[in-house]
Amino acid sequence: MSYYVVQGGQTLRGSVPISGAKNSVLPILAATLLNGGRNVLHNCPDLRDVRSAIQILEHLGCKVSREGDTVTVDSTVVDRWDVPHELMREMRSSVIFLGPILARCGRARLSLPGGCDIGQRPIDLHLSALRKLGAVIREQGGDILCEASDLQGRDIILSFPSVGATENTLLTATACGGVTRIINAAREPEITDLQEFLRKAGALVLGGGESAITVSGSTPRRDVEHTILPDRIEAATFLCAAAACGGEVTLTGAEPEHVGTVIQCLRDAGCTVRSAGRTITLLAPKRLGSMPTVRTMPYPGFPTDSQAPLMAAACTAQGSALFIETIFENRFRHAAELQRMGADIRISGRTALVTGRQLHGARVRSTDLRGGAALVVAALAAQGESRVEALTHIDRGYEHFAEKLIALGASIRRVDD
Repeated sequence: MSYYVVQGGQTLRGSVPISGAKNSVLPILAATLLNGGRNVLHNCPDLRDVRSAIQILEHLGCKVSREGDTVTVDSTVVDRWDVPHELMREMRSSVIFLGPILARCGRARLSLPGGCDIGQRPIDLHLSALRKLGAVIREQGGDILCEASDLQGRDIILSFPSVGATENTLLTATACGGVTRIINAAREPEITDLQEFLRKAGALVLGGGESAITVSGSTPRRDVEHTILPDRIEAATFLCAAAACGGEVTLTGAEPEHVGTVIQCLRDAGCTVRSAGRTITLLAPKRLGSMPTVRTMPYPGFPTDSQAPLMAAACTAQGSALFIETIFENRFRHAAELQRMGADIRISGRTALVTGRQLHGARVRSTDLRGGAALVVAALAAQGESRVEALTHIDRGYEHFAEKLIALGASIRRVDD
């Protein structure tokens, strides 16, 4: 079992680079199946989820290599159309391979995906959209069996702007005849990044980042070179850590617009935040002030993935803050672990009332990816020593997490038993 040992109370100062976005690189890796050519991806983070996606591509017949932060995928040969259970269970995002495999091979077999236990994330929206495009889908013994001999574009109206369903529909639509319109599409920056990649590959796609996306049937055919956008959730996590520790930290290679709602919350709590180009600098007060109500919403609202790190910062602030989680029903699982560190958190359904106080070190366990990051943020701000366990969650979404924090002056070390 791997864990972090964190000695709290250190002020964070310095500069930290932001890696490529996990939530962008995973659908783009899946999209490399479509063009049957050479795909060069720069700014590709070395994460557990990324390694799992590469294993899936290699299982399907692709040739994949990495040099530094550049991953090259040659999808000329795809001689399998199934993804085995042991690969699917590694990450929830593995379901994103359903659409590209179906579009490339005309059939696909996947087991139900794994990932963090943060509440129901049903793939019904994915399957319903693909059925409307002409796929025949059966569920058998925990597997999803899909076949499609004549995919045809049509209007797909999503009942909720699901990122995954938007991506799967978009990727499948590149193999459809006619025109597909995705209505009530997710607007996250990662959707725009996927659209940019598909356009480079030859697909005719418009509307990424808006609520309606149009895809004209045109299977991508060109080789692609693409740079993954910065990870807005990693950027938000480091901003929350700096705020909780009363530090001054500069993020490089970040996109300020993508973390605007998080920055506003931290400004309201007394932080000074400046941005220029892809640089963000945060100067925190000695102790944070109270925050306004934080309500998670689909982009451009406050991101559910940033709720946990911001809650950890709020645990150290003066006054109280109200968190309302509208996306996932189990997204407060980290609260019980924060309480072990002395946090004053009162939960009622999907609402959490946080009253700030001094935290103390404790032995805690990561409940999920973002909850694990929140525990590290709290441990950095606490008095005394903490032990943060179950790092497999954190490894899924943060590249060189401890090393980056050490460069900012944190006292943190990793132990791999």
